Amino acid sequence: MTSTIRDRAAAAPDMLAIFGDAALLHAALGFETALAAARAAEGLIPEAHARRIAAACAAPAIDVAALAASASHAGTLAIPLVAELRAAIAAEDPEAAAELHRGATSQDLADTALMLQAKQAAALIETEAARIADALAALAETHLATPMLGRTLLQAALPVTFGLKATNWLLGLDEARRRFRVERDGALMLQFGGAAGTLAGLGGKGVEVAARLARALGLGLPPLPWHARRNGIAGLGAALAILCGAAGKIARDIALLAQTEVAEAFEPRIAGRGGSSAMAHKRNPTGCQIVLSAALRTPGLAATLLAGLPQEHERGLGGWQAEAPVLADLFCLTHGALAALASVAAGLELDIERMQANLDRTGIAADPGEAVRLARQALDQYRRAGRL
Repeated sequence: MTSTIRDRAAAAPDMLAIFGDAALLHAALGFETALAAARAAEGLIPEAHARRIAAACAAPAIDVAALAASASHAGTLAIPLVAELRAAIAAEDPEAAAELHRGATSQDLADTALMLQAKQAAALIETEAARIADALAALAETHLATPMLGRTLLQAALPVTFGLKATNWLLGLDEARRRFRVERDGALMLQFGGAAGTLAGLGGKGVEVAARLARALGLGLPPLPWHARRNGIAGLGAALAILCGAAGKIARDIALLAQTEVAEAFEPRIAGRGGSSAMAHKRNPTGCQIVLSAALRTPGLAATLLAGLPQEHERGLGGWQAEAPVLADLFCLTHGALAALASVAAGLELDIERMQANLDRTGIAADPGEAVRLARQALDQYRRAGRL
């Protein structure tokens, strides 16, 4: 259920916009425009028809609420959208209207539009992940040898350094980020196969049309249509959940270090944030709260995508239709978590004296082992890999 107040608590406006009605329509209309152009380039329709279709898609007079109601009734966006566009085109050129959407199916439009949205969303994910990585690397360098108490099973353990802790945060995020890139590249593929995935009705030039369509839309060209082969979307969703979980680990540690009894690390002071409606003395880790809330929600969403993998025959029923809202939520939550954590990491306040006092209070020997050497080695390796 849509709620601006609830959605904005967990997601940023730019990511919400990518999965909004206007962006979905833009992606769907872009698919139809590119399809017509590709068919014209292969001599399947006159160039004039492709231009007429492009003009109708560029300035559609669409009532979004009415379209949503029609799509709900029809079971797919493509049916009422194509009907409305055809009616508009037919007023001037009935022959061009008949060529709209020819060779495609409703799932081609839905899946390709989703991948176009996911492509934009992935770029925002990368931006926030890079911000966090830069901040963590700087913290690790600055505090490479800053001693603090290590904690295992939530109890005092042996001395470590904050530099080692921050380097571990960085590596966890980096591993998840690289996994996300692999899954992103595997998932962002054109979906174009027609009614049963055979490219029927394209005059024997379906392969050529698909190649042109993929290039025009900036998507990968799969070896076969993936109507019932949903590994890419499931993998992308799982990678988002893992990335969100990696952010959650960092947020969990910071929140624990910010406890009154520990008081070793604090989120940056931002006017109007982190306070309490009843207790003026509190400094709540609100940024960490956003991250941890997202990290609780994303695993279940990813599980939905995994549950949808056993699709029926050439095109499934119910499975792929469940994916778009779930993948959108995964992108929104993960991006919201990363954006919140980026601000926390960039402005993290450390109380070095408190770290030392907490360590001294335990009476544990002050030897941090090879913490400095290990962190230095890991940071150097990270740099050599070109990730800074």
